[in-house]
This record gives sequence, structure tokens and C-alpha cells, in this order.
Amino acid sequence: MVTENTLTDTLKRRLRDLRISVTDRCNLRCTYCMPAEVFGPDYKFLPRSEILDYEELARLARVFAGLGVSKLRITGGEPLLRRDLPDFIKMLAAIPGIDDVALTTNGILLPKMAEALKEAGLGRVTVSLDSLDDETFGKINGRGTGVKPVLAGIEAAEQAGLGPVKINMVVQRGVNEQDILPMAEHFRGTGQILRFIEFMDVGNSNGWRMDKVVPSREIVQTISRRWALESAEPNYQGEVARRWRYKDGEGEIGLISSVTNTFCGDCNRARLSARGELYTCLFASEGADLREPLREGKTDGELAELIGGIWQRRDDRYSEIRNQHTKGLPKAEMSYLGG
Repeated sequence: MVTENTLTDTLKRRLRDLRISVTDRCNLRCTYCMPAEVFGPDYKFLPRSEILDYEELARLARVFAGLGVSKLRITGGEPLLRRDLPDFIKMLAAIPGIDDVALTTNGILLPKMAEALKEAGLGRVTVSLDSLDDETFGKINGRGTGVKPVLAGIEAAEQAGLGPVKINMVVQRGVNEQDILPMAEHFRGTGQILRFIEFMDVGNSNGWRMDKVVPSREIVQTISRRWALESAEPNYQGEVARRWRYKDGEGEIGLISSVTNTFCGDCNRARLSARGELYTCLFASEGADLREPLREGKTDGELAELIGGIWQRRDDRYSEIRNQHTKGLPKAEMSYLGG
């Protein structure tokens, strides 16, 4: 029988973090996630009948909690597009064993929703923002959207008590590496945590090339020439971002280095797609269908055995073997898995 105490994968990694995608739709078309030339007006998103309802998602979250998951992150697509999302947050926050419910968003709808999300039990948010320059940001997001709506969303989240807000910046060579210092300067001293993410080869449509990756070590060097930095210990085992503190006490930054400094060895994350597929790696080609057994009437115990068996067979370490055996492999899109 699968239990929380025995649930480890083939590399002895425990299951602790579940990311739940509630929609595959988004109001932006970021080039590294949902490029407009692929996700155009005729793109067929998931029909409503294929998407799990909140009760189904919450039931699966309870099963995962029984297997040791304590952290939930709501993703998309853009999760704030899903109707009545605070109702779902309230369901998740009430699950025994769940001590952290977070959300990743582009921030545009936060001014309308931040207070309701906080009241429902959301603990914190991460907002994606890749530049402070309107022209650069508009090109990256594929909609010409300026920076102001995102900054307003960050402020709304802080005012609602969803801080400290984390800000994710995907850095691409020839696109926005010139914005590293302006972004660092803007968020220094605010209490908000800026995290720089290496451009990753998630999915098949974002035009990833190694020469477009700005290594994290280069980002640290760029910032440290302006403000002295010192490394900081992780907040918990399996933390994705490597932490660096400003020596003058003006806060910290994070570096997510899936390409040049992999963290597969500590990965404790699973991903649940909006249609109920379980993915054990961000770079996976296929997921395991949980929707069919869920809708067929499997008991919670049977679902736990199914999920536990999948995790115990897990041997994913894509980032560690990248460029050796992975070239040309099909992968699920970032917008489908939620990052």
C-alpha cells in the first residue's frame, strides 16, 4: 500500500509540491510560452467538457495531500481567466495537510481579484514580468501590452496581503538581457523578490536555442558589478531558485537555472493539467490520465494507489541529460503544464 512515509521515486525524491493548471487559455501570447504564430485565432483550446471542474480538482488535491503534498500552486495558462477562481482557492485552503496555496499569474487581472483571492485563503502570488520597457515587454508578450497593468497587479497583491510578491523574469539573449539591471534596481528595497529564469526548452514551439540562454552566472556577475551580492542558503529542501542577497540589506534575488545549473536531484514537484493529466516533469512528453479513473468512480484509495505508483516509478532528470539524449523529443507545451 502506498503511504506518505514510503512515497519516493527511483531517485529517492519525495512528493511535496503539486502544481495545478486550471486552464490552458491566456490573455497574452508570450514568445517563450504561447507564441502568437502557433496559438492564433484558430487555435483549438480545450473544450469545457474535457476540463476538470473545481470539485474534481479539489478531490485530487486531497488525495495528493494524503500522499505527502503540502504545497499547492495554481497555474494556467492564465489562471485568473478561470471563472470563480476564489471558490476553488477556498476549497484547497481547507484541505488538511496543505499549508501553502500560491498562484502564478501575469498579474493583469489582480487589481480586480487580489482581495477576493486573499479572503479565500491564497497565501502568495508570483507575477511574470520580463521587462520594464513597454516596447520590449509588448514584443515579448505578443499583445503589445505595456508594463503598467502588471505593476498595478503587483501593487494590488501587496495591498491585499499576498506579499512578498515574487516576480519572474525570463531572460533571453538578444531580447531583454539589457533589462537585467533596470529590473534589479526597480525591485531592490521593495521587499519583493525578483527571480531571473534561464530561457528553457519547454514545449516545441518557442524557438529555443542554447545561444539564446543567458546563464545565471552571467546575470549574477552583471548585478554584482553594480551592487555587491552574497549567496544565501535555500529556504527549504527542493527550492528551485538559488538565492542571492544584496550585501547592503536591500533584499534578495533568485536565479532559476534549469539549463546551466540543474536541480533535478532535489525536484519534488508534480504537475496536474487542466484535463487531469499527471506530469512528473516540466519537460515530459506525456502525462498519466487521472480524469478517466476519477470519472469512472475510483475511490480515493484507488486514486492514491494509482498516483503513488506513478511517482514511485518516476526517474525524470531531463535537465541533467539535456543535449545528450533529448534533442527532437516532443514535449508538452508550457501553457498546458503551467510551468
